Amino acid sequence: MNWYGIVIGVCSFLIIGIFHPIVIKCEYYFSKNVWPLFVLGGLVSAVISIMVDNFLASALLGSLACSFFWSIGELKEQEERVQKGWFPRNPKRTYPFDSVEEKKD
Repeated sequence: MNWYGIVIGVCSFLIIGIFHPIVIKCEYYFSKNVWPLFVLGGLVSAVISIMVDNFLASALLGSLACSFFWSIGELKEQEERVQKGWFPRNPKRTYPFDSVEEKKD
């Protein structure tokens, strides 16, 4: 029997699940401007994935790389969710949409 497919699927599910709170916390504390770190993490994971000989490790590193890259867009969307009030704002920093809301009033 070959369990690679199930193992890769479960691990990918866990990686994606771990990235959701990472995106939320990064946007809360650092804003969406932390996206270059996600690019770096994605590139490093992708390069290592190409260099690793082990199939399972390569697949999981590729999944990690894609999760890093996907999170870049999620950071931008998370800021929109904060603007809509779906997630809490960090009271210690200003948001780009603050000035827009003030002009509407």
